[in-house]
Amino acid sequence: MLHYLEEVKSMSKTVVRKNESLDDALRRFKRSVTKAGTLQESRKREFYEKPSVKRKRKSEAARKRKKF
Repeated sequence: MLHYLEEVKSMSKTVVRKNESLDDALRRFKRSVTKAGTLQESRKREFYEKPSVKRKRKSEAARKRKKF
């Protein structure tokens, strides 16, 4: 249940302002979703990732960062 509440808390919401075009509102919504990281999080959680695969991915990312 707590996990569900965390998901709802991070939900992006955009209210269309008076005299604002739908394109502008959509642009603001996309920006807020990107800033919150909602899309990345959903892609990351789309499929189950084994803990060993997570560790390997994290260590490779750290190695890449260290290389540069």
